[in-house]
Amino acid sequence: MVRTMSMLHAAMRLARMIRHTPRLSESLVPDDAVLLDAPDERLGPALVAAAAGEYGTAAELLATTRESAEWENRDRYVTRLAAFARNRDEWLTGWLAASPRDADALLVKAQLAVDRAWESPARAERLREVGPLIDAAAEAEAGDPVPWRLALDHARGTHATHTAFERLWAQAVRRSSHHYGCHVAALQYLSAQWYGSHRECFDFAEDAAEDALPGSLVRALPVRAAFAQLLTGEPVTSVQNDRIDRAADLAVELSAGYERGDPWPAEVRNVLTHVLVARGRWADALEQFRRIGPYATSFPWTSVTDDPLGQFLRARDGVRMEVASTMPLRGVGGRSAAHYA
Repeated sequence: MVRTMSMLHAAMRLARMIRHTPRLSESLVPDDAVLLDAPDERLGPALVAAAAGEYGTAAELLATTRESAEWENRDRYVTRLAAFARNRDEWLTGWLAASPRDADALLVKAQLAVDRAWESPARAERLREVGPLIDAAAEAEAGDPVPWRLALDHARGTHATHTAFERLWAQAVRRSSHHYGCHVAALQYLSAQWYGSHRECFDFAEDAAEDALPGSLVRALPVRAAFAQLLTGEPVTSVQNDRIDRAADLAVELSAGYERGDPWPAEVRNVLTHVLVARGRWADALEQFRRIGPYATSFPWTSVTDDPLGQFLRARDGVRMEVASTMPLRGVGGRSAAHYA
């Protein structure tokens, strides 16, 4: 009897999935429209010019972010330009030859050096060698927090003490008290995977989120802490479960404040979705996939696979099927399945 009921339940679940999964796709962008790490309308032309060996557009873009104190955009653009230069750096070489003391060129150079050092088997030694490049970038623009985000990443890779980390953190927040990149770098240092603990990581994230301005991405920092804990695969206590769900709820609230398909909170939404999937919160995860629109980001999916776009699409398909399997086979109260989409 138990086996018969189990088979009946499985059959009903399959029937719901077959009936409703295609309808749930109507509110999602098609698979072939999803983009991985798509540049925004300002960064795109700089990357196109860099591909042609020209640095002028990138120089103008970063100069604008520096002069306007657009620190969040500056951090994103520097990271992406350095990533491009890892395989094609002739445009950066030309830029540095023409303007060896340019604050923007020095910052991209430092980011590129740190990225390459992190890839090395002799990571700590290589990172120590590039320390002077970070110092040069910081000295070139005294008010810029981005070199201090680099310094925090550098501290993590070189096994810096908590005391050294705290000195760097003080320098970072002095320049921008709510800079998201610096907060993420600090969170990574304080994570259990590095030099802290799950509790220390969450404490830092929750305090920062509470102090952040409305709409600031720092308000989603606790969901980064939740992701870091879930990634370890360690057993989670009931107290930790509650903390993880509160972090997800706070990020859901932040996400709701941005338009669907907005590229600005895309990475936060991708991280949030990963956490919601891990928690089995299928309906909430589906809503975040809708809000993400075409903007998949490598992080967090590269933490579990070498195929981040494929993993994003597989996760999205899995969530659709899970939601479909819980929907009434013929609707409720006269409402069709489309109501739930």
